[in-house]
Amino acid sequence: MDATLHSLGTLLLQSIPTLLLVILLNIYLQVVFFKPLNKVLKQRSDATKGAREAAEASARRAADKTAEYEGALQQARAEIYKEQEELRRKWLAEQTRLIEKARTRAHEALHTAKTSIEGDASTAKQDLQAQSESLAEQISSMILQGSAS
Repeated sequence: MDATLHSLGTLLLQSIPTLLLVILLNIYLQVVFFKPLNKVLKQRSDATKGAREAAEASARRAADKTAEYEGALQQARAEIYKEQEELRRKWLAEQTRLIEKARTRAHEALHTAKTSIEGDASTAKQDLQAQSESLAEQISSMILQGSAS
C-alpha cells in the first residue's frame, strides 16, 4: 500500500505542471476568447433586441398610420356621399320646380284656350242669334209674300 501511495504521489507531482497548464489555458481562454465572444454575443443580442423593438415600433406606427389613412379615407367617402346626396336633392328640387313651372304654363294655356273658346262660342252665338233673326225675318217675309200672291 505504501508503494501505491508513493506511486500515486509521484503521479500527482508529475501531473501538477499539466494541471497548472490546464488552469492557465482555462484562464487564457476565458480572457482572450470567451470574454470577447460573450461580449460580441451580448452586443448581437442587444442589437437584435433593439432591431426587434424598432421593428415592432415601426409596425405600430405603420398600423397607426394605416388606421389614420383609413379614417381619412372613410371621412372623404362620407363627404363625397354627402355631396352626392346634396347634388341629388338639388337636382330633384330643380326637377320639381321645372315640372311645377310646366304644369303652371299648361294650366295657363288651358285657361287661355278655354277663355278663347268661350269667347269664340259667345261670338258664334251672337252671330247665330243675329243670323237667326235675319233668317227668321227672311223666312217670314217669304212666307208672307208667298201667301200674298
